[in-house]
Amino acid sequence: MKEISHIGKIVDINPQFTTVEIISQSACSACHASGLCGMSEYTKKAIQVPTDPYTEYNIGDEVEVLLKQSMGVKAVWISYAIPLIILMILVLSLSQFLKNELWVGLISIAGVALYYLCVYLFRDKLAQEYVFYIKAK
Repeated sequence: MKEISHIGKIVDINPQFTTVEIISQSACSACHASGLCGMSEYTKKAIQVPTDPYTEYNIGDEVEVLLKQSMGVKAVWISYAIPLIILMILVLSLSQFLKNELWVGLISIAGVALYYLCVYLFRDKLAQEYVFYIKAK
């Protein structure tokens, strides 16, 4: 089973969730010239992982946060691929019926916005599928 992993530090522990802070970095940050061009990007993110009562971690411990790779691929489909497909279908099909490009563009963008609204409304159900877990480093 392939996994996506990030190194992080535990910042909070409660009975339901353990909060781990990871540093997400862009591809530019790995470049040897990142200090010169200023394009490198570091973002701190807090990930909530269900607390395992059988393991003992302390605040400040460095851990590895893991997610199944298939869940990462599914996230890319939900957030990027499906909206692109919706946009392309709407633009291509509406341009056959409507001659005003402004309306074609506005309706297509509204269709993608409606899709993202549906994703937002079902965020709790989607969040149940994406379960991170901790492995001691």
